Amino acid sequence: MRATVLVALALLGFASGVSYDGYKVYKVVPKTEIENVYLNSLASSADFDFWSTINKVGNPVTVMASPKVQRMFEDYLKTNNLEYNVEIENVESTIEAERQYHRSKEALKSGRISFDQYLRHDQINAYLDQLAKDYPDTVTLESFGQSYEKRQMNLVRISSGSSSSKPVIFVDAGIHAREWIAPATALYLINQLVENPANSDLIRDVDWIILPCLNPDGYEYSWNSDRLWRKTVSPGSLCNGCDANRNFDFHWMEAGASSWECSETYAGKQAFSEVEARHLRDYLAKTANIKAYLTLHSYGQYLLYPWGYGNVLPDNWRELDDLGHQVDNAIRAVSGTRYTIGSSTQVLYAAAGASDDWAMGGAGIDIVYTIELPGGGVYGFDLPASRIQGVVVETFEGFKVYADYVAKNRKIDN
Repeated sequence: MRATVLVALALLGFASGVSYDGYKVYKVVPKTEIENVYLNSLASSADFDFWSTINKVGNPVTVMASPKVQRMFEDYLKTNNLEYNVEIENVESTIEAERQYHRSKEALKSGRISFDQYLRHDQINAYLDQLAKDYPDTVTLESFGQSYEKRQMNLVRISSGSSSSKPVIFVDAGIHAREWIAPATALYLINQLVENPANSDLIRDVDWIILPCLNPDGYEYSWNSDRLWRKTVSPGSLCNGCDANRNFDFHWMEAGASSWECSETYAGKQAFSEVEARHLRDYLAKTANIKAYLTLHSYGQYLLYPWGYGNVLPDNWRELDDLGHQVDNAIRAVSGTRYTIGSSTQVLYAAAGASDDWAMGGAGIDIVYTIELPGGGVYGFDLPASRIQGVVVETFEGFKVYADYVAKNRKIDN
């Protein structure tokens, strides 16, 4: 990823307090294949961190550049008339603003929650624990397993208990550590399903299983050491961590993944090398009646369905496309936010070995989406806590559409 993280500390573990002072984020629009080739040539450099993957000509690419390469990069862009603009002038300033904000807020107390701040992993678990105690007829707390660093990974099953044979919607978040808005959105979904009586209809005909943080070690590392850390924290010989969302054994390593362990999209030494990916595989395999799988990411405002491994579509792509537009309409009605809908490969790029492809191709779930939540602009992944409420509220309207659709179209025969 970056020089300060990847190579210089090869055998010394992770960096402590990585600084992004002077780093800039650019949005570049390549207009030819040659320009795409140039951008691809930068992807292996520790001085560039591509926040969006290089894909089709004409699609914007967002990339962070270290101070020492910015002049060279800008000279090339100007000389070759590439359209670009600077999205973030100094990445560290946005990170520091976030730190200052959280220092000014009280920590979560007594298992209560608010959506004006991001929560640490132990605070997330404390909230789930409290819900299970306060709402025992609705919330069942389950152990998902332990992370590589032995953090307890908990999830909740939310049910009205009216029937043991209801379709299940499984939701996870936070497989990429730096995407903090994803766990926050999962927590808001839990909060509204459990603590808001006005939403009781959403658990009448559907059960929900929600895992707020699939990569707790990476998530905590993004708090403690490197705000832009993406991967897991499993040790490597040169660089630590694996992109868990390239680690699933469905067309593993065929496209959009790297065998270089210092890459942000490093797929691991082998499929399911990461314990967190194995936990998800095993849970989906053993749990009955899961009819929809939703995985929360950021950023970009996309509703993506399989396949991600190549330019092919699932048999039910028309159903998924239509449902995606219904979800987009519901979200847009709140504050105008628009999502782009389509298969991962056709909308963005090929990315084999991802959890969404595994959910459909490995676990046999046929309603599957990656939901890329808002971010970007002057913030990138570092979406201010002041914007959490707006994102989670509008996204919840989309979850309502999923619940209604699954209840009506994926009933379980008794």
